[in-house]
Amino acid sequence: MTVTAHPGRNASSRTARAINDRLALRLLQEEGPLTAGQLKDLTGMSRPSVADLVERLQAAGLVEVVGRSGAARRGPNARVYGIVADRAYVAGLDVRVESIAVEIADLLGRGLARAELPVTAGAEPARIVEDGITLLRETALSAGAGRLHTVAFGAPGLVDPVTGRLSPLGGLPFWHSELVDEVGKRLGVPVLLENEVNLAAVAEQRAGAAAGGGGEDTFVLLWLGGGAGAAVVLEGRLRRGVSGGAGEVGFLPISDSGRLPSATACDNGYHGLVGSRAVCALAARHGIEAGGPAAEESAEAAAAAVRGAFAAGAAGAAFLDELADRVALGVAAVTAVLDPGRVVLAGEVGQAGGEAFAALVSARCARMSPLPTEVRATVVEGGAVLRGAVITAMEAAQEDLFTPVG
Repeated sequence: MTVTAHPGRNASSRTARAINDRLALRLLQEEGPLTAGQLKDLTGMSRPSVADLVERLQAAGLVEVVGRSGAARRGPNARVYGIVADRAYVAGLDVRVESIAVEIADLLGRGLARAELPVTAGAEPARIVEDGITLLRETALSAGAGRLHTVAFGAPGLVDPVTGRLSPLGGLPFWHSELVDEVGKRLGVPVLLENEVNLAAVAEQRAGAAAGGGGEDTFVLLWLGGGAGAAVVLEGRLRRGVSGGAGEVGFLPISDSGRLPSATACDNGYHGLVGSRAVCALAARHGIEAGGPAAEESAEAAAAAVRGAFAAGAAGAAFLDELADRVALGVAAVTAVLDPGRVVLAGEVGQAGGEAFAALVSARCARMSPLPTEVRATVVEGGAVLRGAVITAMEAAQEDLFTPVG
């Protein structure tokens, strides 16, 4: 045996420790606090190896004793270990045309504080950026987070997978990118940017798995709100496409005008059929109230129309049937290309329709496509984009902090 072999053995030992450390931390995150004995059973490691692992993670400030498994028991096996959740704090932001929302969470993704700031149409972009940064800072302070580890943004438009920069479609305000840049500069923290619908799919993936809905494997999330968008999750992985445009279903050449969308506008595409403006117009044609004059084309007004139609019973059935016909066109198109087996209706309109509307869409898809597809409503209750942003920031912080310590 030569001396040069020793560093390799040391490196292999460090690699093994790194794998074991990450496995233990993942178990503590997913299962909650565990004893050394439980870690031994779940990891298959020896008792001495688990003792060394716990000691390393405690020394690194990642794990602490949070209790004991029984009042009468003594010794290290009776101690219950948990992740030090306040070791780091993260923030998620949902940046839209009309608002900025923020949530602060700990290292386990548990929400500590939320706040939202309306954005006035025509407001000075520089003022919006300043107000957004102030909102983030003040919300973090209210949560007791003196310093953030990672911030994740969700925004409409394409996010270039190479540069991580936002390439908005349809004349979206440029202050979105300015806000992302300024947060990174002024707070001096890693900043992540993702398409808003993709983040909603991240939240759906976690919530669906937690609810036993199988949301962790393969599905397409169809967002129905101010516009139409989709996110594609295949075999547990979010797929963004070569240019970051996977799921831009608003540009599908489906319309009732006979015209086609352009590279810069999708009003003559699927967006023009199921976007909030189209839903509100359809509701008005059927005599369904879609909201006050100030909000007649908003996602919230379209959602109110759907809820009102269900409340109206038979009087709202014709509106719901026609809307389901429109939504099903997009679902069938996605299904024909991807065959995901499951399509989740989300966004303000999808959430307002719930399982009853999903059933209407499902029945129409079954008549159009031979591919078996479950159509269901989102299981995420409110703030799906914001929750997805928090999960993304949390996972990035964990990736950085859950590093081998010995």
